[in-house]
Amino acid sequence: MLDYEKLQSKTALAMRPSGIRKFFDLVMDMPECISLGVGEPDFQTPWTIRESAIHSLELGRTKYTANAGLKPLREAISTYMKRKYDLDYGIDEMIVTVGGSEAIDLAIRAMVEPGDEVIIPEPCYVSYEPITTLTGGVPIPIATKEKDRFRVTAADIRKAITPKTKLLVLSYPNNPTGAILEHQDLLEIAEVLKDTNVIVISDEIYAALIYSDAPYESIAHIPGMRERTIVVNGFSKTYSMTGWRLGYACGPKPLIKTMIKIHQSCIMTAPTTSQYAAIDALNVKVDEEVEKMRQEYDFRRKYCVRKLNEMGLPTFEPQGAFYVFPNISCSGMSSDEFCMKLLEQKQVAIVPGTAFGASGEGFARISYAYSLDHLQTAMRRIEEFLKENHIYKGE
Repeated sequence: MLDYEKLQSKTALAMRPSGIRKFFDLVMDMPECISLGVGEPDFQTPWTIRESAIHSLELGRTKYTANAGLKPLREAISTYMKRKYDLDYGIDEMIVTVGGSEAIDLAIRAMVEPGDEVIIPEPCYVSYEPITTLTGGVPIPIATKEKDRFRVTAADIRKAITPKTKLLVLSYPNNPTGAILEHQDLLEIAEVLKDTNVIVISDEIYAALIYSDAPYESIAHIPGMRERTIVVNGFSKTYSMTGWRLGYACGPKPLIKTMIKIHQSCIMTAPTTSQYAAIDALNVKVDEEVEKMRQEYDFRRKYCVRKLNEMGLPTFEPQGAFYVFPNISCSGMSSDEFCMKLLEQKQVAIVPGTAFGASGEGFARISYAYSLDHLQTAMRRIEEFLKENHIYKGE
């Protein structure tokens, strides 16, 4: 008999599975379950985008594209980045990827060698730490705090930097907290980094979904930061294109060139049909559809924050993305225990805060990328759960 455990990479075996997918898998056999666990918009991909995909298939556009992505798509991304974020990127300073997740993977693997340190503010998206570990890098978590509105501070970053630091991951608007970084925050972080060799991976997948008065600003827009930042974005969240699997990264040409080499060997190209559809997604005419979705998310955001606070679960008001991150510590349960009991007793699936790092203990993530009816049913069941377990703190 083969010993499969010995045959496998120890690093791969040691990886913890995604806490998000764990609860997603659990609900698959629970038809009565209300799931608020996955960040998947309930909207259809706008028709203009779907129509473009259909047209590309009718024309027989089903061949490989250039490894870096279709030239017309990269030109559209260049125009979009300038129009939306005042960032200038040539088509040789970007790569089209299989979702934003591949862009993150490529960026980390292109730069991190064994022993290199990667600073990761937490709570955060689940992929950064395992990808870092697989490359032999050392994740250096920074615990952000509710009292700081879950924003990493320049002082925290300064303390974490060592001679081994290679990367800083910034994930704002943040999944799972909905936190954003404001202009002054970015200036202070840039001041810390200006005399270092640290590169920033700025995961901006939710950049189009913010609810503050000020427009979104990328750290790459801060003077001196463009040459030390890889901007990651994609189509999944903004355009409700999760299954189309399309993202992109923009950054310094030498770094993008290396990312393309890895992409050539591991993936080759992003899906051709998705790329043709994405050209139309970036057209200014689609902005109106995106704005309608953003306004609906905003309404749901306010509803969820109000209901959870009324129940006695203190909830930070998110300024971006489509998640709320209630504090469930009043229950006396761990995050995992709270979410598992809620699932078992009331068939509502939410994600333990610890899925996003140790600092998520005492919290849970709820996605409001679902219909209002869906959210209302879930909130009613959560309130019942709190009352039946004698942990209801509302009036």
